[in-house]
Amino acid sequence: QVQLVESGGGLVQPGGSLRLSCTASGIIFTFYATGWYRQAPGKQRELVATFTSGVRTNYADAVKGRFTISRDNAKKTVYLQMNSLKPEDTGVYYCNAVTWGSTDEGYWGQGTQVTVSS
Repeated sequence: QVQLVESGGGLVQPGGSLRLSCTASGIIFTFYATGWYRQAPGKQRELVATFTSGVRTNYADAVKGRFTISRDNAKKTVYLQMNSLKPEDTGVYYCNAVTWGSTDEGYWGQGTQVTVSS
């Protein structure tokens, strides 16, 4: 059974930082591209950051320079370091894992809430 479990969300003031984690089980982690997506209230889910290869990454323009995606294959975990958070970063953040080169949906975590507010 494949599981992606996110953690690290919460309430933070504008300008603050959070680090999200997503730990996978039931898959051979190195076979999968991993990424983070988010969904704000009333909006569609959107890409935040993904690995496009073993080392190359892709970021949404809105988070470039503020967010950093990383992964630890030994721990089967992907991270999202979020700095200089803004109220518009508020939403549910989802972890995704899809086989490298696949166009399938892949697997999704249950999501973790991030709220940026003073």
